[in-house]
Amino acid sequence: MPVIDPLYVISGLSVGFLVGMTGVGGGSLMTPLLILLFGIHPSTAVGTDLLYAAATKTGGSVVHNWARSIHWPAVIKLATGSIPASILTLLLLWQLDLNSAAARSLVNIVLSFALMLTAASLIFRKTVVQSLGSRMERLDERSIARATVLVGALLGVLVSISSVGAGAVGVTVLLLLYPQLPMARIVGSDIAHAVPLTLIAGMGHWAMGAIDWHLMSVLLAGSLPGIVIGSYFANRVPEVALRLLLAVTLIAVAGKLASSEWRLPDSIAGAVAQSSQPSPANSPEQPGFVLSPVNSSQTK
Repeated sequence: MPVIDPLYVISGLSVGFLVGMTGVGGGSLMTPLLILLFGIHPSTAVGTDLLYAAATKTGGSVVHNWARSIHWPAVIKLATGSIPASILTLLLLWQLDLNSAAARSLVNIVLSFALMLTAASLIFRKTVVQSLGSRMERLDERSIARATVLVGALLGVLVSISSVGAGAVGVTVLLLLYPQLPMARIVGSDIAHAVPLTLIAGMGHWAMGAIDWHLMSVLLAGSLPGIVIGSYFANRVPEVALRLLLAVTLIAVAGKLASSEWRLPDSIAGAVAQSSQPSPANSPEQPGFVLSPVNSSQTK
């Protein structure tokens, strides 16, 4: 019988608590935690977190469905873009081989970008909605439908590679595209869309052998009560301060992932860094050009 590491349970409890308080997707918290703190391979961390997210978000979507706080037309349009994009992304990852250095590097780079995007969504959500909201309201239904499908496709790529993006980023975009919906239906629609996306992406990673089932069960054991406790305290903590603190944390984690990736010589970023360095100057031992000897017969 496998031994349960209490640190994993505490991590699941902490992430669940923050998810319950802020509504930010667990992927933006759990995946970098598994990579940086526990040294889990990035592909395994992403695959495990995807199925972990599918399990936790299924319960949330059921509750929102009972409360009739899901806008199903938006969910269907998002899934129309995200599901095919996720399948194509999984095929790309399968071609790369998840255990290879290229796949590890790709996951870390996309994860860093997704974390920065999530942090920006937390900080600037209100500003973006206020500045662009009036323009988005003038769009017709066909344009909104196309934009929703396109956003779904982008989320499908981000989530399938990094497990991040379906939370804060999805909510921000839905607020722009559907400003007439109340916040409860925005959140409910975002959670409902994340269920099939994370499930399909997680099953794809499972098929490629990038799932740690024991780890996922331990994380779930800690996160489910954490979500309940965090939801209870959600209205008792200043939301702005909490979101700012969380955004700063995500930026720091993204910077750590990106800097560590940049220093690895076998990574994509490391290869770019090495290629951008100037070549060493010509030394006397290795001259840049050689003068051909003068033929004495030609000088006469």
